[in-house]
Amino acid sequence: MRVLIHAFGTEGDVRPFVALATGLTGAGHQSAICTPTGFTDLLTAHKVEHLPMDNAGLELIQTVMPSMRGAADSYQLARRMQAAMRQMMLDEWAAARSWRPDVIVYHPKCLGALHIAERLDLPAFISLPLPFFTPTAAFPIPFIGRWPLGGAANKASYAFNHATMLMYGSMINTFRTDTLGLRRTPRTDALLSRRDGTPVPALYPFSTHLVPRPADYPDHAHITGPWTLDTDPAWTPPADLARFLDAGDAPVYVGFGSMGFLKNAAQRTARIVHALTNHRRRVLLATGWGGLTRYTDAEQVHTIRSVPHDWLFPRTAAVIHHGGSGTTHAGLGAGRPTLICPFIGDQSFWGHRVHDLGAGPGPIPSWKITDARLHPAIDRLLNDCDLRARAQQLGDQLSRENGIHSAVQAIWSEAKT
Repeated sequence: MRVLIHAFGTEGDVRPFVALATGLTGAGHQSAICTPTGFTDLLTAHKVEHLPMDNAGLELIQTVMPSMRGAADSYQLARRMQAAMRQMMLDEWAAARSWRPDVIVYHPKCLGALHIAERLDLPAFISLPLPFFTPTAAFPIPFIGRWPLGGAANKASYAFNHATMLMYGSMINTFRTDTLGLRRTPRTDALLSRRDGTPVPALYPFSTHLVPRPADYPDHAHITGPWTLDTDPAWTPPADLARFLDAGDAPVYVGFGSMGFLKNAAQRTARIVHALTNHRRRVLLATGWGGLTRYTDAEQVHTIRSVPHDWLFPRTAAVIHHGGSGTTHAGLGAGRPTLICPFIGDQSFWGHRVHDLGAGPGPIPSWKITDARLHPAIDRLLNDCDLRARAQQLGDQLSRENGIHSAVQAIWSEAKT
């Protein structure tokens, strides 16, 4: 089986697909990833064949996201991405024609993939590490949060999936007609059905220990468990980080990944650091893309840009982060109590899941980080024995999952039918 993976986004978006590619290869299949050239080193390090995608879209999010200040900026970024997305779709088509896959797996930001699969009459799988595409009465679409909608309204909320065609329908239809020779598709299309009307299978790389499978989920919705890309065993930490870790008790990790949102970043950093040092805790501060700033006013604080989570988190006492799916699974996978400070999208969903599972305090939105909210939350994060025991229990459960194996089996099973 030759599986072509289309992936785009931040490194956190792409890494699970690299893990899937290595799992497919290990199971005796052939795999390649069409993704921006900015990820060449990542793919090369894991011996994954790379079919290049233009880097303009990645460069745009890398330069714009660190300075974003809110939802309005997110909308403007989406508009500015259109030229880059047009080229990305052409690159996706070139990759599929040259590599000749049997199956396509794609991140929803890769707008060309589903239509290319239709043109080549190939099975395709959409994939995202959150329960986003499959309507359920159990909860609303994760971007909404915890609104008490009720079963019918919960299902109706998944009409949000029509947003892609509403925003990019003209560009997508031009690609379909002018490049692929296909008919136009309605602007009301949610892009979740194949040419014959059957649903596009979904691969959900998250754990049922964090989100139990809804009773009304159909068979084509595959919750596989997380796709974890292990760090190279030969990787070694920077010398200053190793010295800091060896110099005292396990620190608390604080990092907001690719969340930029520079507005109030220095104030946000100072408040979190002060709350932790007031609890006599050492702090490992990961600045990422700018959601936090460097902090040099205390010996018990060490600043890094980023470090592989699977290596670092077992060496921490607790984790505070933005609530991306991958980071949430990594923190709980290490058995660490977790406090989530969401910025956008599905991050509030994961923050509430951690709290509901008893593995962390309730989430504190990034724009509501105040001393009054932080201090009781951090006190519970560090001192609640029940919370710590529950986090460790989840870590044990997650360690027994093999999400990549489950995904490979699902792809093989669906592709044969």
